Amino acid sequence: MAGGSIDKSRAARGETGLKRGCAPARDALARRWQRVSLAFGVALGLGLWLLLGAGEAQAKRTPPSYKVDVIAEPRSLRKLLEQHLDIARFAKRPDISDDQFSFLITATPPQVRDLAATQGYFSPIVSTDVRSTDDARQVTVRVEAGPRTMVTAVDLSFRGAVLTEDEAQENATRFAFSLHEGQPFTQGDWDDAKNASLRQLQSRRYLGAKIYHSEALVDPRTHEAKLSVVYDSGPTFTMGEIDVSGTRRYPERIVHNVNPISPGDVYDTRTVAELQRQLQNTPYFASVAIDLDNDPAKPLNTPVHVKVSEFPYHSFRGGVGYSTDNGPLVQGAYSYLNTFGKAWPFTVEGRADQTQQYGQVQLSMPPGPRGWTNSVLASYTTTDVSDTRIYSIRGGVQRSRTSQFLDYSYSLLFYNDKLDQNAAPPTWAHALVPAWSWTRRDTDDPLFPRRGNLVHVEAGFAVKGLLADQSFIRGYARGQQYLPIGADDIVLIRAELGAVFTSGSSSGIPASLLFRAGGSNSVRGYGFQSIGTDVAGSILPTKYLVTSAVEYQHWFSHNWGAAAFFDVGTATDTWGEKVFYPGAGVGARWRSPVGPVNLDLAYGIRDRRVRPYITLGIAF
Repeated sequence: MAGGSIDKSRAARGETGLKRGCAPARDALARRWQRVSLAFGVALGLGLWLLLGAGEAQAKRTPPSYKVDVIAEPRSLRKLLEQHLDIARFAKRPDISDDQFSFLITATPPQVRDLAATQGYFSPIVSTDVRSTDDARQVTVRVEAGPRTMVTAVDLSFRGAVLTEDEAQENATRFAFSLHEGQPFTQGDWDDAKNASLRQLQSRRYLGAKIYHSEALVDPRTHEAKLSVVYDSGPTFTMGEIDVSGTRRYPERIVHNVNPISPGDVYDTRTVAELQRQLQNTPYFASVAIDLDNDPAKPLNTPVHVKVSEFPYHSFRGGVGYSTDNGPLVQGAYSYLNTFGKAWPFTVEGRADQTQQYGQVQLSMPPGPRGWTNSVLASYTTTDVSDTRIYSIRGGVQRSRTSQFLDYSYSLLFYNDKLDQNAAPPTWAHALVPAWSWTRRDTDDPLFPRRGNLVHVEAGFAVKGLLADQSFIRGYARGQQYLPIGADDIVLIRAELGAVFTSGSSSGIPASLLFRAGGSNSVRGYGFQSIGTDVAGSILPTKYLVTSAVEYQHWFSHNWGAAAFFDVGTATDTWGEKVFYPGAGVGARWRSPVGPVNLDLAYGIRDRRVRPYITLGIAF
């Protein structure tokens, strides 16, 4: 391009005296000019790029165009305005022009009114003050929120089958509506209340329920809000057959065997949750997703779609931890889930801490009808605490079933235990024990309960001469009751009972079937399993156990609370010679992401000693 223009200029000036043989020279000259022009263009572009880059860097170093201070009460309103007002959001940008700044100032009052309305303040007084000092602009936004709008009426009405079919579900939906007369009105609370009550209506029978109409009439003069919602329940849904996808390694019949849903059952989220829980309780599935069609035109025998993701055949698990009762611990397990090519899980697991070492081998069958699982197992445990050493070998068969609220187990186990103490030579005891256990969970929250109870019961027996040194009947029960007090407090009551009834002494019974007390989940203020029969410093396990605890918790926030407690208990071979061990203390409570964490400091009244305790999780 450059060389062409030069040639054209030469021709225009009449410089035509060059010979034809000089054409190569003219071409070389043109190419030379092209290269010079290209180099100049590149240099010019590079220079402009560096200039722009330097400008951007300078812009980054330039201080913000202005600063903003929002003055408003209550604090929640101030935080909302600081987060969402445009004048505040753009304050850190250095490139706001004067026109843009003027626009932001003009837009601030209507934005304040819109945002304040979501918090129930419909008549705020807004003032915006702009001052310039030392080439810096300071914007002050003052907001007088005024009276807050209060809910004065709530009207919930229904359409559809719920009016004639299920009065209890209608009442439950009304109860789930969380915004009541006399409470402040906010947009967030209004939306949450509608959605919560709709979810309750959809949780049983009415899967296709919807909000037919909703209205919030707000009078900014009287600061009153009148709410009305009309729910359309639609027809009752019933559940049909399940269809399963995602099974490749393991038989699909496993899903059907643990399925608690029968075709024709009324739709209930609790039943669907139970199916998901049953599947996740098996060792085969890493994730489970359950879905139902909610077409109101086809409410009967709605297909239940189950999609699973499977674990591989081999799996390894491990972990480390610490507890004040047992000190540092390490544990691990290996599982193979396709023994004999029939999806029989084979598991080897072990655990070791400061007081106990444990190992177990177990071979199970896949869940059968109604989710019952049969297994054969063998284990070895050593326990060394309170100058008493117990070595326990056990093996046998077990049949168990786990559900959302109830667990059952039947077993036939042979125990062979060795007891080593300070004052006497080691003793051996063995017994073949048929046993049964039952656990019920009835709480409002499985991880952080505030209301409800947990109960666990065991029973077993042995007959002398039938692989047993001594005849006995053994029973054990443990329960926890949660009682909410107001919105922030909880009373926890715990009780534990254990007894071995026999005509002989406790030495003829396997030591691992007897009882000791003391520790973080027993009687706080005393060492782990330090309450029993004291023989020359060895604390021997006993035939009878009683412990109880009362704890009062106050929660300062959702995640943090404090507790005061009183524990008492005993473990004895002769009930007439029992001695109770009381303990009292205080503690901190934390609702951590992995479960409840308790930090306690307890004083053992009989030992006159203070002990700290750290526990994670619920003892069931």
